[in-house]
Amino acid sequence: MSSLRNLLRTVALVGMSAALITPTAVAQAEPSPADLTRQIETSSAELERVVESYNKLREEIKTNEAAVARLQTRIGPLEQQVEQSRADVAQLASTAYKSGGLRTAEALLRSGGSAALLDRLGTIEQLTRQRQESISGFTADQQRLLDEKTRLDATLARQAAQARQLTAGKKQIEQDLAKLYELRRQAYGAATERPEPKAAATEAKNVPAVSGAAGTAVRYAFGAIGKPYVWAADGPNGYDCSGLTSAAWRAAGRSLPHNTRMQWSAVAHIGRGDLRPGDLVFYSGLGHVALYVGDGQVIDAPSAGRNVLKRGMNMMSIQGYGRVR
Repeated sequence: MSSLRNLLRTVALVGMSAALITPTAVAQAEPSPADLTRQIETSSAELERVVESYNKLREEIKTNEAAVARLQTRIGPLEQQVEQSRADVAQLASTAYKSGGLRTAEALLRSGGSAALLDRLGTIEQLTRQRQESISGFTADQQRLLDEKTRLDATLARQAAQARQLTAGKKQIEQDLAKLYELRRQAYGAATERPEPKAAATEAKNVPAVSGAAGTAVRYAFGAIGKPYVWAADGPNGYDCSGLTSAAWRAAGRSLPHNTRMQWSAVAHIGRGDLRPGDLVFYSGLGHVALYVGDGQVIDAPSAGRNVLKRGMNMMSIQGYGRVR
């Protein structure tokens, strides 16, 4: 009986050990190529959202820098105006002191009749009114200067906060990139695709004949094929998605912000049936944008580790279409 009890205890312990060991063994199993591909796609989409947030912040900083420059341009002349007003008021005060008091009374009592007296009173009233206007103008100039300086200080403070966010965003992107590159190494044996400088020349024969600014943008995009995805870059050696579309249209003389959401706000929204080469295709969540080049094809900077390429525009869910105005 004792032997049977010992046997049962041994079986139970073996069963428990197996239960504890099995999950660990499963957890340590190497991910399949399909699993790695799914992880890469998920990480790439998340990284692109972070990069586009970074791009948006950079665009906002550019706007603030321009606002600061405008404010500083206005503040200089206002400071000079305030100084001039201060000098004018000081001069009036000096004149009033020198000609005031008993001298003013004597001027009023001097002979010459009532007409002369009224003239003298009118002159004094006019001088008083001019003095009050000068003082009011000085006060208004001072207030305008204070208001502009307050706006400038607020803009500079906002800009400083955005710069701190930018630094934090850059660190986050670098961390996400390291994880993504490691996944790509596991799946493909290399963190990034090799740049293909000859790819654009190979595709040159496929460039559609498009006139005007749209044609310039399309030709630019074809010339970028084979260049690497570089986050927050807008050429000429690398691009992210909104960087490529903004660079292509900049070559055509049009300005687009380097951010997908801002580009969506800047373009005229059109239907799928209205698409023409040079139009933009925006993807679900506005996390990605591509340049339409005709025949259902787009050119885009896909994601970190990959090169700019031409491919079918239905590679992911589409949010809408836009035409650069």
